Amino acid sequence: MKTKSFALTGFLMLCFFTLTSMRFTTQDTMTFEGTYDGHEDYGYNFIGTDTDDNEFTMTFQEIDSKILSALDLKSEALVGSKFKVTYTSKTEIVTDEDGYDDETETYTIVELKKL
Repeated sequence: MKTKSFALTGFLMLCFFTLTSMRFTTQDTMTFEGTYDGHEDYGYNFIGTDTDDNEFTMTFQEIDSKILSALDLKSEALVGSKFKVTYTSKTEIVTDEDGYDDETETYTIVELKKL
């Protein structure tokens, strides 16, 4: 009986730690409206406007493969089209050879809707 309660307690603790660690890796999605400006080697560019009517460029380094099969973003045909972009952001910290931390943010398009 004691062995079963130890095993059950251990299992519940493992589940608790697994679920709490998953909370920190879950990524929230964000939405952005912008005009497609083309594809470069480093990503997909969209031009947006902030609340003060200033233009800025959002570059998305990654894109869901289903979106690429539905929309050919590597061609020039969609340049100038307006889209609603749903994306996630992932931040990685890499230590360089001198011991300095370098923070890199990667934006991934998870949904793309033409407006």
